[in-house]
Amino acid sequence: MILWELVEGFFKVGCFAFGGAYAAIPLIRDVVLQYGWLREDVLTNMIAISESTPGPIMVNLATYVGSSQAGFTGAVLATLAVVLPSFVVILAITAALRNLLKSPYVRALLQGMKPAILGIILATGCFLLLQQTLLLPQVAALRIRHCLIAGILLGMTFANKYVHHKKLSPILLLTAAAILGVLVF
Repeated sequence: MILWELVEGFFKVGCFAFGGAYAAIPLIRDVVLQYGWLREDVLTNMIAISESTPGPIMVNLATYVGSSQAGFTGAVLATLAVVLPSFVVILAITAALRNLLKSPYVRALLQGMKPAILGIILATGCFLLLQQTLLLPQVAALRIRHCLIAGILLGMTFANKYVHHKKLSPILLLTAAAILGVLVF
């Protein structure tokens, strides 16, 4: 009985939660309190915890409520119930896009957007690089440390591209940046 209630309740949340996670909180609150799964104060705490943990709030809350009410099986069923409507919608959109991508107008539109997106990403990267290496109001020694890290990372990227003829893994680059940050600072 409780498993069916978890599926039914969180399926409703998944179907009618439009506008993002914050817009879904009142709907989640109504469903959770209607079934008596959590008290108001516990739900408020769980919303705060769900906001601070990785993943969507709805999924985190569904997993927690399902787990607290019916163990592992409840957690799995509540989580699946809350994501199923979005999954079906995404599948339908993907099927529609597959047909749209055959259109030369849509392909031309997407090709025209690529340089704009690249420019936005490049401008953001340059802004952050300049802000963190040259335009800091702190002492010059801190700027030199930032420049050193940026130079090493850029050197690694270009060396890997021209020596190994492949892109450097973003995970490796982030790990190197973290290690350099610890060593330099």
